[in-house]
Amino acid sequence: MTTHTEAEIGSQPECWRRAVDDVPADALPRPGERVAVVGCGTSWFIAMAYATLREQAGQGETDAFAASEAPAGRAYDRVLALTRSGTTTEVLELLRRTGARTTAITADPDTPVMTAADDVIVLDYADEQSVVQTRFATTQLAMLRASLGEDLTQAIDDAEQAVSASLPDELIGAEQFSFLGTGWSVGLAQEAALKMREASRSWTEAYPAMEYRHGPISIAGPGRVTWMLGTAPEGLREQVVETGGTFFQTGLDPMAELIRAQRVAVARAFARGLDPDEPLHLTRSVILSS
Repeated sequence: MTTHTEAEIGSQPECWRRAVDDVPADALPRPGERVAVVGCGTSWFIAMAYATLREQAGQGETDAFAASEAPAGRAYDRVLALTRSGTTTEVLELLRRTGARTTAITADPDTPVMTAADDVIVLDYADEQSVVQTRFATTQLAMLRASLGEDLTQAIDDAEQAVSASLPDELIGAEQFSFLGTGWSVGLAQEAALKMREASRSWTEAYPAMEYRHGPISIAGPGRVTWMLGTAPEGLREQVVETGGTFFQTGLDPMAELIRAQRVAVARAFARGLDPDEPLHLTRSVILSS
């Protein structure tokens, strides 16, 4: 029987197509605005990716924070909150106390975020039954990339490949993973590592690719995988191979490569007798008592 997580992972190409065809006209940050993008867990990592892309596109200074760590008193024109559930305590508290205009992207229109934010974008078609977040994260990033003027045709083609490609045995049976990214894919590397921890309780780390040689490469070796999302720094593959470790890189769009990491996480969960729909110690939303 197919799990909810598997079905949601497989639906991502179609969700992305819908997202890029339906970019909201007025609710997203405007060129020139100073923006803080906030979220918790997966949403924080997607915030990191978008913040880098927005600055690279020349649309304005953009910071990304875990909602609990957003600095008080710093002036922004807009706060963009990413929240699948619309109920996360730290996000709601931040939206209610900021003096900036606020926009939220959510999957559920029947939650408190609908009144906590000035503008709300609802991607209900990308909502999920699994606790593990997959398609909502990438669908909102597809929409955000499109809002910056990106053509996602190749990314969607790559996603179609990623949902059906065979998974190497060396990934399913690996002892340890280090995910690497550069620029906007640093956030996606962090998200890939989180998926591997959540779904399969795997020993997983994530770093900016150029930082990997500044210490973390010390754990590379036989049975361990260094997985690059995006273009690797020159010479890094050779250095990892010299340790006896596996260097994995496909050249797909980093967001599509994240899909492959999601699939490996699910396969490893099955191999360990775990249910990827119900990861240990986690719930769909963290709601704190007052």
